[in-house]
Amino acid sequence: MAEESVLNDDFIRQLMNVGEVDLLVGLPTHNNAETVGRVIQAIQAGILKCFPRERTAILNVDGGSKDETPDVVMAASINDLRRTHNAYALRTLPSISTRYAGSPSSETSLHTLLAASDLLRAKACVVISPESINIEPEWVGSLLLPVYRGNVDFVAPVYRRTRFEGMLVSNVVYPMIRALYGQKIREPYPADFGFSGRFGNEFLAQHSWHNESGQFGTELEMVLSAVGGNRRIGQTFLGLKSRSEQHPADLVAAMRQTVGVLLASMEVKFPDWTATHDVTAPPTNGPEYEVTLEPVRVNKKRLKQMFAAGVSELAPVLQSILTPPTLKSLKQIADLDGEAFRYPAELWAKTVYEFAASHHKSVMSRDHIVQALVPLYRGRALTFLVENRTASAEQVEANVEALCHEFERLKPYLVELWNGGK
Repeated sequence: MAEESVLNDDFIRQLMNVGEVDLLVGLPTHNNAETVGRVIQAIQAGILKCFPRERTAILNVDGGSKDETPDVVMAASINDLRRTHNAYALRTLPSISTRYAGSPSSETSLHTLLAASDLLRAKACVVISPESINIEPEWVGSLLLPVYRGNVDFVAPVYRRTRFEGMLVSNVVYPMIRALYGQKIREPYPADFGFSGRFGNEFLAQHSWHNESGQFGTELEMVLSAVGGNRRIGQTFLGLKSRSEQHPADLVAAMRQTVGVLLASMEVKFPDWTATHDVTAPPTNGPEYEVTLEPVRVNKKRLKQMFAAGVSELAPVLQSILTPPTLKSLKQIADLDGEAFRYPAELWAKTVYEFAASHHKSVMSRDHIVQALVPLYRGRALTFLVENRTASAEQVEANVEALCHEFERLKPYLVELWNGGK
């Protein structure tokens, strides 16, 4: 049953006016007025093209925009698209907009969408990011059709990425999920994704809303619920993923929203991730990955300094988290200069696993444990940058695969640590 905490009276009236639907498109927003018009038109075009007969509704969940974003969404006319695309829906396409109190929160946005989906009895849902400014109408069908046809419970995107984009995912989250659950989910923290109404209802009922994991990271938790619950998962290649603006790099916040969420999930999913899993790729529509080789400027000296300073300044903290051999190795590589510096894949996998076990044992504040990984990650990021600075797309993928194999090979080490060893 939908939860009253995110369904106010006005919102419920809007939903009741819509009635039951086959498909629900969720569009979470916050100050996206400059770009959301393009996104909503692409969504409408995708519905006209792929689902002209289905009962479909668009739900805008806004986090208190100050720039009239909801007005732009509601003003978008599907009649203009009918003329330009020469496509006609056999049903109306209602749009609903609701605003929640407080600061922007992906958790509240997804909670609201799931509660609305439950009330509308939607068979399939899709979430589209307002920052997907290069969205094509085909994205809607690519993410919804596999779910609506009953083939899968969750559809994750695959984007065309630059070789150094999303290194926190490629060096921690992706290898961890592969090792724990045996699933090659290339975008485990998706901005655009589809899911069945049934799976959405189960996640709505089982998830602990407003828990200690914070306001962000719920998309990753939904992915973990799918992989840990043996749901049918698919992937679809969408192409280039552009963002409407360059967001400030807050590595601590990013670490909390990804690694922090992943480590916390391991507590309740212990029986799932300790089971034996063969590593497989979900059925994928299109390529399983695509890497481009745009150059990137990085202050390697600064990264090395921040890593070395972290190892030195956090030594008492790291002593409580890491095993003596691992901490000794980190101190040794912190003293290396220039091209000699290297944070090997095996050592990095052991580091992450020791952090995971210490997080489980709560050797100190769990948030402090997650924060302490930040300077060490900078050292691993530096190694990844150096190893791949002249690499081809195939070599970059091979290096990611090699890292994943180390995480998979050392999984028994994690289980031993988790059960009390150190």
